Amino acid sequence: MTSQSPDNPPLRQLVLKIHSRCDLLCDHCYVYQHADQSWRGRPTFIRPETVRAVAGRLAEHTRARALESVSVILHGGEPLLVGPARLRDICAELTRALAPLTTLDLRMHTNAVTLNRRHLDVCREFGVRVSVSLDGDRAANDRHRLDHRGRSSHDRVLRGIRLLQEPEYRHLFSGILCTVDVANDPVAVHDALTALAPPRIDYLLPHSTWDSPPPNPAGAATPYADWLLAVFDRWEEQGRPMPVRTFDSVLSTLRDGPPLTEALGLAPSDLAVIETDGTFEQADWLKTAYAGAPETGYDVFRHGFAEFASHPGVLARQTGADGISDTCRRCPVLRSCGGGLYGHRYRAENGFDNPSVFCADLRSLVEGIADRVTDRTFAPAVLSLPRLSWAQLELTRKLVRRTRQQLTAEPDTEVAWRLLLALDADSGTAPHLDEVLAHPYVRTGLQRSLRGPADAARFMSLAAAAALRAGAAATLSWDQPGTRLHLPTWGTYRLDAPGRIEVTVTPDAFRVRGVGGHRTDTEGTWVRPDEIPASTRWRPLGRLLAQDGPLVDDADPYRDCYPAAVAPPLESGDFVERLGRAYELLAKDASDRRTAADAFRPTVLTPLEAGSGLLLGAHGFGALGVAVDVTPEEFARELPRIGRRARLTALRETADLHRPGSPAGALLDLADTELGRGAHPEAARALTGLTLLPEAELTPTGAVLVSQLWSQWADLHD
Repeated sequence: MTSQSPDNPPLRQLVLKIHSRCDLLCDHCYVYQHADQSWRGRPTFIRPETVRAVAGRLAEHTRARALESVSVILHGGEPLLVGPARLRDICAELTRALAPLTTLDLRMHTNAVTLNRRHLDVCREFGVRVSVSLDGDRAANDRHRLDHRGRSSHDRVLRGIRLLQEPEYRHLFSGILCTVDVANDPVAVHDALTALAPPRIDYLLPHSTWDSPPPNPAGAATPYADWLLAVFDRWEEQGRPMPVRTFDSVLSTLRDGPPLTEALGLAPSDLAVIETDGTFEQADWLKTAYAGAPETGYDVFRHGFAEFASHPGVLARQTGADGISDTCRRCPVLRSCGGGLYGHRYRAENGFDNPSVFCADLRSLVEGIADRVTDRTFAPAVLSLPRLSWAQLELTRKLVRRTRQQLTAEPDTEVAWRLLLALDADSGTAPHLDEVLAHPYVRTGLQRSLRGPADAARFMSLAAAAALRAGAAATLSWDQPGTRLHLPTWGTYRLDAPGRIEVTVTPDAFRVRGVGGHRTDTEGTWVRPDEIPASTRWRPLGRLLAQDGPLVDDADPYRDCYPAAVAPPLESGDFVERLGRAYELLAKDASDRRTAADAFRPTVLTPLEAGSGLLLGAHGFGALGVAVDVTPEEFARELPRIGRRARLTALRETADLHRPGSPAGALLDLADTELGRGAHPEAARALTGLTLLPEAELTPTGAVLVSQLWSQWADLHD
């Protein structure tokens, strides 16, 4: 058996055709209405022995690649035509084989015409999430989606969707798939879909090739972009009530995130298709190209997923920018577009070595979205580091508010929230609250809370740390999950055991005591942070240079946000001593770039594993990771360079410097890097490239930044 190279991306998604016929006769269907008609020779429904073979092969692949999750999409034809009993047998077999090995994500794409409670009871039993095809209101939907007798499918589909929206099934509804027809009113289509409150909408371009181009009744230059941008504007006007996959993918890639659909972007394909007879196929929308286009010659009875993954057609969709045409590689929206859907590139004379037949539309769509989301308001943060620090603090404050909204069901956090509001409202205590909020790892903790389960204990310790710094009396209680209570900007208190604790803060001290259960620390220990030693339970954080130097934070649980591993808490003073010598070297250097008022000065230094040098991480402005073995000379030499990067990163977090996806982004990176290393010719070329860009590519904030970079280049050049 041919083995799949471990360098090849694993296959994580399987489209499993469980029925090869359909109860609708949609005239835009790629299965029945395009070049490949292989459905005619397939079994009507998948046999039990085929399902067992599929499940076994996928389990084999899951074990070999140690996959944490796999997705199986039940498809057709129309999958509901197998009936509830066969549907249950299919789900049970897949679950039996895969659930012990991985997280199995079962899904189904259906027209919902015959969807009933028996189907949905099976879906509920096995957690099958259901997507429904619907092209808008009755008029829009019935342009194409009629049954074999020419009757409307609209009312029957709505009946199925309403059934999915009932309380016992609502969690199974995953969204609506809508094929774009530019003859339909885009806003009417979108309003009809949003009125159904789907969890997601996916607008799909009609499957077309250069030999069979998409409809364009008005003869417009970019009809599909115009249609989708009208929907985007309506979606924005509505406040983005639900995700729209195409728009979300473009928005993600414009901000350097991943693509969210196989129809856009450069992510490698991780998809396999298995037909009702057990044959492996490539993505089945290739049926649009020519007869036999998706075929591989493999089947689950004789071949595994590793062999399928090594098929040239599969590999061709895993090579990123190397697998697209020269035209696409030169395109400024490549990252977002990715050449479009592979099947849409086909032309008989040269295969798939072409841009998408929707090329002009895709570029117009990406650029149109970029123009719409670019904030051209001037940001004073570009003018000085104090203003940048203030803008960064405002970002953290927004995260605090959003985290609080996540924690409204946690009764303990109400007291902490009222305390934070009171500290913020008092001009005498607000600066102390700001000092805690400006601690970079506060930002890290808040961001992780928003991406996953909210950290209520961290929110409580944040309030306690702020009260202590402000000298405000407070008493807070919460469930502490570990034995280390870290107060941001202060230090770490050691508990006897996890559990319920009460923290009492006075103007110059705090006490931590256990509450309830079999706690041994119910009396608690008073800690006065200014006393030395304060307590055997208390490990304070220290500063490098008296009261105004950077904090050396080697204990915060959210400091693990660097590209290298953090070092364990320091046991000796060697690290601090070396950094002290580094700052002495910096003080001796009288050059403007290191002593200027706006030069980057870290507020927090965190030890990293040996050999990692100086690094920035995914944290708030001001933190710097420093290898435990860094030399004073290396620190003093590298700090100005990495300080430049810290400033540019922070500016990007607080303002748009250019239109998202613009070449200005890479040019700014290059100019900043080359100025940092004193490479004058290279910096000049990058800055010249920025200057020659069309005016709309840079925002007013970005234009000021480029002017500043030119001034720095002139100073260094002289």
